[in-house]
Amino acid sequence: MANPLRLYLACIKNTLEAAMCLQNFPCQEVERHNKPEVELKTSPELLLNPVLICRNEAEKCLIETSINSLRISLKVKQADELENILTKKFLRFLSMRAEAFQVLRRKPVQGYDISFLITNYHCEEMQKQKLIDFIIQFMEASLSPNPMCLPVFFTDIEKEISELKISVNTRGRLVATEFLKQFM
Repeated sequence: MANPLRLYLACIKNTLEAAMCLQNFPCQEVERHNKPEVELKTSPELLLNPVLICRNEAEKCLIETSINSLRISLKVKQADELENILTKKFLRFLSMRAEAFQVLRRKPVQGYDISFLITNYHCEEMQKQKLIDFIIQFMEASLSPNPMCLPVFFTDIEKEISELKISVNTRGRLVATEFLKQFM
């Protein structure tokens, strides 16, 4: 893994370790309700300042924290319009299966490609370090050109998008060739 990528991921990992001190905190407005404050934003005193970590203009991570929840939003690098479309389709495919990942949000925060929501219940049911490792492994899968660092359930997102882009270009070339044969 390249050194700038390693530093970027280390910064995110350290920030997540510091921010993931979540506790059970019931809603202050409705009795017997426990909603993620980072989503509702009903009480500003329960929210911490968001942390924005940027690798460059196209790749960034927003970490928002509250007393009982943590939201991580990721922006994946997209070089051109075709990559933009393919990235949206691929990440939408993952978002449609959000219940299988438990911490993945169906709809990302505006301006980001994918978001994760971790509540105090996730921290109680799962190990804190495993949750952090899952987020970091997902980011490694989406940013690293090295497929050896990928978790079993994810493929390299950039590699997958590149392969889809090549496939679309190849099909487009074949269609154009067949269409232009009519005029020869």
